[in-house]
Amino acid sequence: MTGKIPLAPISRARQFPRWSQIREVVRFKKPTFGLTARRLENALTVEHLRRAARRTTPRSVFDYVDGAAEEEITAARNIAAYRRVTLRPEALHSVADPELGVDLFGKRIPIPLVFAPTGYTRMMHHHGEAAVARVAEHFGVPYSLSTVGTTSIEDVRGAAPGGDLWFQLYRTNDAATNELLVSRAEAAGYSTMLLTVDTSVAGKRLKDVVNGLTIPPALTARTILNMSMFPAWWYNKLTTPGIGFASLSGVEGNLSSEDVARTLFDPGLDFAALEWLRERWPGKLLVKGITTPESAREVVRRGADGVVVSNHGGRQLDRSAATLDVLPAVRAAVGPEATVLIDGGIRHGQDIVAARASGADAAMVGRAYLYGIMAGGQDGVVRAYEILADEYQRCMQLLGVRRTEDLGERHVALPRSAELHGN
Repeated sequence: MTGKIPLAPISRARQFPRWSQIREVVRFKKPTFGLTARRLENALTVEHLRRAARRTTPRSVFDYVDGAAEEEITAARNIAAYRRVTLRPEALHSVADPELGVDLFGKRIPIPLVFAPTGYTRMMHHHGEAAVARVAEHFGVPYSLSTVGTTSIEDVRGAAPGGDLWFQLYRTNDAATNELLVSRAEAAGYSTMLLTVDTSVAGKRLKDVVNGLTIPPALTARTILNMSMFPAWWYNKLTTPGIGFASLSGVEGNLSSEDVARTLFDPGLDFAALEWLRERWPGKLLVKGITTPESAREVVRRGADGVVVSNHGGRQLDRSAATLDVLPAVRAAVGPEATVLIDGGIRHGQDIVAARASGADAAMVGRAYLYGIMAGGQDGVVRAYEILADEYQRCMQLLGVRRTEDLGERHVALPRSAELHGN
């Protein structure tokens, strides 16, 4: 049996701390004024912006952004693929003064990120595509305007006169319309053309059908009733110019929404469209909607400068592969010289790290900034970028990688195809 160890008595002397001592350990946060500013300040992740967007936007509009085709299996796969990634950090590598920028088509961008094309952006928030373009110009990343954008080619250029603007072309079944769109993008100084090739027919997005957000619209009483619960959204829609396909407004006859539906989706889309555009367009040309190495190899052989590995965010063909899962094979097929971008499922800066390490030159984000614009307009887009950029830098430094150029496949582990199928 051990004896007691004699201990000195504990002093019970008390004293009241001075305010100067409290101030060193307790610092109060300055109040933020304005509902939108507080909402954005409290958003620490893209998922937080998504939840805020759900609270501030009519259900039908939120569903249009958040939803996907059929059973939404592909959309879920896109997100899940990034969650399966295992990051492999390297120890004892200095990450002071990180260099996160990359060269993309001869221009330096601060992180490997591009703002993807999205349609109907002014429906989400009246600031629309012009706001997204301004934010992209401010941070120095490219922005791609959609054919079905609600701000015209020229007005987007006016909003971001020094920005690196790209144009996403839905090749229509009308040759004159195609020529007009390409000519206007060229005249407005757009640098890069994205030919989208996964829309020969329209995917079926069940939420949009239920809500009536189709082309042309067929709004239900339930949709209109829900919209009435968001007076600020209604006020901004009623007091700003009407929403339409702005870049198609100059087409002869000013296409109605029903005409647009018949024109945009061309079942006859084939390699001749790519060959025409390659001959016609003097700038860089990417083909968007590629998910197999064979297709990637062929479009590059026929003159494309690269591809966007994309399944349209799961909004077209459901049950197709997650884009991250096919990215390494696409990169191997086109080699190191072709440009390879990826979109679909990117919600976190770590996702951008995984995409870059798996073979992408840069990642495209669409829904992420749309959640931001729904939550807070132009400032919400800024917040979305800040969140992704901060997450990207922190992930790089915790990986032990100081420069984006040094990021490689050794830094990530992707599940083998057998594991993906449960074999």
